[in-house]
Amino acid sequence: MNTNESWFIPIDIITCIFVLLGVILVMIYLLIIIFDRTCHTVPMLLVGNSCLIGFLFGINLCSLSLTTLIKDIYLRFESDRWCSINAYIGYSTCSNFNISFLLQAIYRYVRVVHPNHLAYQSIKFQLVLIILTWISSFLYHVKYFFSDEIIYNSDNQVCQLPLRLTFSMFYMSIYTYFAPVSLTFFIYLRLVLYVRKMSQRITPVNTLLRAKNELQMLRRTTILVMLLIIYCFPYAVFMFWSFFTSPPKYSFRIAYAFIYPSYFIAMVILFQFTDPLKTSIKKRFLRTQNIVIPTTTR
Repeated sequence: MNTNESWFIPIDIITCIFVLLGVILVMIYLLIIIFDRTCHTVPMLLVGNSCLIGFLFGINLCSLSLTTLIKDIYLRFESDRWCSINAYIGYSTCSNFNISFLLQAIYRYVRVVHPNHLAYQSIKFQLVLIILTWISSFLYHVKYFFSDEIIYNSDNQVCQLPLRLTFSMFYMSIYTYFAPVSLTFFIYLRLVLYVRKMSQRITPVNTLLRAKNELQMLRRTTILVMLLIIYCFPYAVFMFWSFFTSPPKYSFRIAYAFIYPSYFIAMVILFQFTDPLKTSIKKRFLRTQNIVIPTTTR
């Protein structure tokens, strides 16, 4: 028999607030990137891609958290078709969100290591990569949806792949987490070594400064990915735990209690690490502060 624990609803409310704030922030970022011409660059195109995916991922998390809250309040423990669709969208957007940071890492690496390959740095080429990652992310996870592997867990009020050692769970974890995160760290380390070698040999000052600047940008992306890993660590623990024995009854609730706040924190850090966004907002803030209210003279 399903019962509600005393901590369910307070946690549901807190997580709803965090996700809603995160969605509002990323929506503001998207509007700035769209309407501020100084943000119409290739690096900001890639940041905008992360923001757009982050917005869709946030809407998905919003739907999950609100549904959980409503079901916990009214003690409803039934599933519907939307539950499985929501889970599929969640897997697709989450994997694409992680891959979007990998695209930023690849771009920074090419800018430093292969600066003369301008075709790979063009907006058209980056758009092609973005479109391919969107298509692959949504196609990759469609298998679970049509094979009915996504199951409703009434204790956790969520539809997910069951936590146990299966091909689908391994398949999902590789594409969604392990591959994009590992490749991002690998590219960062390769670029660190490359810039160190540049510093040791005779290199034009401008070239070295540009390389160090790109490395700084990639370092920020890597830090953001690292923080996402830390906050999603409980989910990973329960996933590996399930390979050997049954995970705790409320494993998904506990894991998502960390994931929801981490989404909001990721949006705050994304702003902090993206200088054009900060510059644009500061510019608008100063513009409003400098408005002079005319006074009439007699």
